[in-house]
Formats: sequence, structure tokens, C-alpha cells
Amino acid sequence: MLTHGFMASRWMLAPLAGRLRRRGWQTRRWGYESWRTSVSVHADEFADLLRAIDRNPAVTTLHLVTHSMGCIIGRAALDRYRPEKLARFVMLAPPNRGSFVATATAGVFGRVLRPVAELTTLNTSLVNTTPQPTGIDIGVIAAQRDALVSLDATRLDVPHDHITLPCLHSSLLFRRDAAELVARFLETGSFTPTPCAS
Repeated sequence: MLTHGFMASRWMLAPLAGRLRRRGWQTRRWGYESWRTSVSVHADEFADLLRAIDRNPAVTTLHLVTHSMGCIIGRAALDRYRPEKLARFVMLAPPNRGSFVATATAGVFGRVLRPVAELTTLNTSLVNTTPQPTGIDIGVIAAQRDALVSLDATRLDVPHDHITLPCLHSSLLFRRDAAELVARFLETGSFTPTPCAS
């Protein structure tokens, strides 16, 4: 299951989804209107979708691959419903500790664009009070030249694998090496290649 971030659409996930399909994965892209509706509302809808997928007998394993604000929606959704079939969770450029841009612009845009106020670096913001998932493999791919989220803010307090690529925030969705890292993590639970047996 793939989902996008703020001011984006499910079509931005198409290159990543295509590369994962070529690696043998079945993919589904979930889109939502991100601008004015609260992260909590999106999380409710995403949790409902995860519940339906979890009940589908044709699905044996469920992985999440999310980008930016979609990572926080995923975290909040898992707090509402934890699928029994859930295995791994890959986050691309996640504002896990908030976005410094959201903090800087919340006073101007926060009332109109609700997610901006919810994704600030304040300890009391929605993102910083949303539980972090435990008991699953989590991989984080950060963008070194991210103009929206600091590298430190991509990290979680719970155990996770972390890697950085030399690119911009949204570029992660279009890079072949990012897709390869996502596929490797889904396959092995790590970004580090498994040594070949001699």
C-alpha cells in the first residue's frame, strides 16, 4: 500500500509503484485531498482501508510505503487499527518530528491549511503526539537536500533502519535507487544488502 504527502497526488506514486511491480510486488496507491482536511481525518479513512485489506483472504502480507505527510497518516492510522497482516513500513522523507517549514508558516497558513499547523516541530503538535509504531520493521529513507524536513526530524524514537540519499524531498519518489532500497527493505527488513554465501 502506497500513499503520498501534502499537496501531492496518487499519480506521483506511479513511478515508484511501477518499479516495485517489476520487482514482483503487488501495489495499490491510495490518494486523498491533503490541503485542508486534518491528518486525523485522513488517518481514519486510511485505517478503514487497512481494515478492509486485512480482512481480504487474498492478501497474505501487507506493507506500507509512504511519503512525507503520508508517513504521519500511516502512523496515526496504525494507532487506530493495527492489521494482523502488517509486516513492514517504509517511510520516504517523513516529518516524524515535524517540519521546520510548517513551523515557520503555521501562523500564516495554519488556519486555512490545517495540516501545516499539525506538522510543526512543537512538542504539542499532532505529529509529535502521534504514537510511533512498534513491533514491526520500519525503514526510513531521508533526502539529504530536503528543503522541508531536516534529517534529524526524519528519525523515530523507536528502532528503525535509516538511510539518506543525495536528493530533494519529492525526488525520492522518482529515483531508481530509492525504489531499489524500498524493495530491498520489503524483502529483507534492512537497507543493507545481505552478503552472499561463499
